[in-house]
Amino acid sequence: MTYLDTIHTAAEYVRRKNPKFSPLVGIVLGSGLGKLAKEIEDPYVLPYGKIPGLPISTALGHKGNFIFGNLGGKRVVAMDGRIHFYEGYGMNLVTLPIRVMQVLGIKYLFVSNAAGGTNLDYNVGDLMVIKDHINLLPNPLIGPNLENFGPRFPDMTRPYDPQLIREAERIAKEEGIHLRKGVYVACSGPSYETPAEYRYFRSIGADAVGMSTTPEVIVARHSNIPVFGMSVITDVAHATDDEDYVTDGEAIVKAADAAADKMSIIFKKLIEGLQES
Repeated sequence: MTYLDTIHTAAEYVRRKNPKFSPLVGIVLGSGLGKLAKEIEDPYVLPYGKIPGLPISTALGHKGNFIFGNLGGKRVVAMDGRIHFYEGYGMNLVTLPIRVMQVLGIKYLFVSNAAGGTNLDYNVGDLMVIKDHINLLPNPLIGPNLENFGPRFPDMTRPYDPQLIREAERIAKEEGIHLRKGVYVACSGPSYETPAEYRYFRSIGADAVGMSTTPEVIVARHSNIPVFGMSVITDVAHATDDEDYVTDGEAIVKAADAAADKMSIIFKKLIEGLQES
């Protein structure tokens, strides 16, 4: 079976399970950010493990379900947990859920993650709108181009949609939510970053670092789908100056969970304002 066959087989299975549902927005929920899933009305939950070809998410804080329903009055499909390169999956599998959502008809992609703040001004619990990224993971478009999805060399000048960013800033101001705006760098993990790596990422222009997101964004932009991205800052570079400091995965999930309510407000109001056509 070719990769294209795998995409369409998985999408067809999902369609059979929910034949009348055509999502406007795809949402990817990162570590500890599953609270937004509870906001989805009339949910239909489909575990990844039941969908032909889809891998199972094994990461901490990732449930591994597609959730279909309504959010902000719009039809959405949310990934309650994503697939990571560090789990041992190739990029075709990491981005397979995004390809499936594209076949299902999404017109927008919203992505979120928990990230370490390399910017020394950042604090745990800050929300950062992603304005650009640095991808240090293998590019998911390596290999034969999927001509039906997009061109061989897609433009990445504006990977995150400027209009959606402006609207998110307006909503945050209206709601009294403090937003950062910065550059996200993606590396492979699964080990957390050393202090020297934090300094390196900061020196190349990154404000936050994580282990995901960029492959999904590249695949969405391959098909010219507008993307909005947000990071929850769950640990910070300046904390590593303390000799007793340890980066702890469970603490990161808890920090993300604590900030998830604010992120949910912004996502929900952004989706409310989206145009159907």
